[in-house]
Amino acid sequence: MEPINMDYTASELMIVNAARLLRDGDSVFVGVGIPNLACNLARRTHAPNLLMIYEAGVIGARPARLPLSIGDPTLVSGATQVCGMFDIFSLYLQRGNVDVGFLGGAQIDRFGNINATVIGDYQHPKVRLPGSGGSMEIAAWANRCYIMTPHQKRRFPAKVDFCTSAGFLGGRAQREAAGIRGGGPQAVVTDLCILEPDETGELVVAALHPGATLEQAQANTGWELRPAREVKFTPPPTQEELRILREELDPQGIYR
Repeated sequence: MEPINMDYTASELMIVNAARLLRDGDSVFVGVGIPNLACNLARRTHAPNLLMIYEAGVIGARPARLPLSIGDPTLVSGATQVCGMFDIFSLYLQRGNVDVGFLGGAQIDRFGNINATVIGDYQHPKVRLPGSGGSMEIAAWANRCYIMTPHQKRRFPAKVDFCTSAGFLGGRAQREAAGIRGGGPQAVVTDLCILEPDETGELVVAALHPGATLEQAQANTGWELRPAREVKFTPPPTQEELRILREELDPQGIYR
């Protein structure tokens, strides 16, 4: 076997660090793309009892290959249960039975609110985006939410142009007053760092990736980005993590 090249892409860096956030036994609401790779990587490493839930109605999925969509037949083989989309959202998510929801979006603001609807004014947008899908409900009811996105200034405005999915709204007290039961965003994984909410709900730099600096993170953020009281440093992806990603999960590099 040829040795694994330890150089890694920005996507691989985000996937590995998102996977490390998952705990063994977590039930995870996951879509396709890099969140799917993060979940399958975690299941093959430190979290063998991860329960993967797909929006189309598959619980306990163990896909033999990379699924092309949330309705890909490969998700059904070996799954614990196959049901309807209504059952997934009403009987599992809204009852508090989903530990983790993976989310993404075009914009994430300082309180972890997500915009996946429009860029610019809603009535006359510069860009119209796909919209919520199930992310609005996942952001509201999952016990923990993790967001994955490249760290670019246009993606991190101080306030989103449109709030598709609620983070902490204007702060933790406002989310609580709105009656949103889920725990909200617990981490935003970028290719520079990991952001986590402070006691007010504002995102701060909790950890830096290898080679990244606070100055780089600030230069790519639209508000005054503060460091946490103790900023940690993430270890680089291991040879085994990269091997699983490249040889088992995404050998064609579709999402990596």
